[in-house]
Amino acid sequence: MARLSAQQKIQPDWWSKTIASTVLGLTLAFALVGLFAWYGPGGIHAATKNQFNMWIISPIWLLIISFSFLFRTGARAFLILGTANLICWGLFVLLRYVL
Repeated sequence: MARLSAQQKIQPDWWSKTIASTVLGLTLAFALVGLFAWYGPGGIHAATKNQFNMWIISPIWLLIISFSFLFRTGARAFLILGTANLICWGLFVLLRYVL
């Protein structure tokens, strides 16, 4: 079995991965919940969605934080989470403008 090179291994960039996941992960969780709240079943005015939307942010954020340590480097975590933020927030703004 072949060994991985230094570039293929997961780097221990704990600080940069933690900062990327806490800041960009929270904004990504807000975007995902916002998309669900506005465009999910019943729309924004559904009676039972308020509490669900509020409480689902934390588990989504914790999942993002947990999986962010699987990125190879901290810069890659910033890049991918930043791109995911741009896509989700762009979709949210686009849908708000169109619908």
